[in-house]
Amino acid sequence: MRTIALLRGINVGGSKKVPMAELRALMERLGFSDVATYVQSGNVVFSGPRRAARTVAREIEAGIVEQFGFEVLITIRTRDELAAVVEANPLGATVAAGNLFHVVFLSDAPDPDAVARLVPDDPAPEAYALIGRELYLSTPAGLSQSKLARVLTERPLRVRATSRNWRTVAKLLELADAD
Repeated sequence: MRTIALLRGINVGGSKKVPMAELRALMERLGFSDVATYVQSGNVVFSGPRRAARTVAREIEAGIVEQFGFEVLITIRTRDELAAVVEANPLGATVAAGNLFHVVFLSDAPDPDAVARLVPDDPAPEAYALIGRELYLSTPAGLSQSKLARVLTERPLRVRATSRNWRTVAKLLELADAD
């Protein structure tokens, strides 16, 4: 089964350095095959037996602690789950600016009412949509300047989260579909 692991907060600002070649080798030692990485920010596509996502995440997290000496939170999606994320895109018009359109992958589906309470009355020109465990964010001024990204964070949502821009999401699906 093709699976995608999204590592949060590696190779950013000189901390939590994880060379991609070493990450691929670690994944293979953990028993995964057909391992591919995409960019330095921690995106791994691999094959392995069907197992619970949390089990796979914990195995990889433990391997990273053992090899690199620090903790990294990992979010897992199957190829089919990622394809559903792309297909469900409720903010389709924003895709043209792929680096200003993000998907926040959440560990669990937050309460939609709690999310709505966090959002300003008129977030324009930004936009968001929550579908299950994914939060779609259009951030025309960039993610670092986003008012929505500042309020829709892990603590108030009570979930773990990691975001990827739309170009990365599309590329990860392409890699998952590659032979």
